[in-house]
Amino acid sequence: MGGVLSYFRSLFGQREMRILILGLDGAGKTTILYRLQVGEVVTTIPTIGFNVEQVEYKNLKFQVKFFIA
Repeated sequence: MGGVLSYFRSLFGQREMRILILGLDGAGKTTILYRLQVGEVVTTIPTIGFNVEQVEYKNLKFQVKFFIA
């Protein structure tokens, strides 16, 4: 029974995922995030430390965490 409910939820419900992005300064981590959120490339200032954002894209909900390495 639980499998059937999970199947219908995957078809009609919103799926949630967590993503961790690591990279060097100026690699484009924030640019990719805001491209998914806004739908276009926006000018950003350098991130200091880390950032956590919620992004909804199509039928997926992402919690994106990225760190400066």
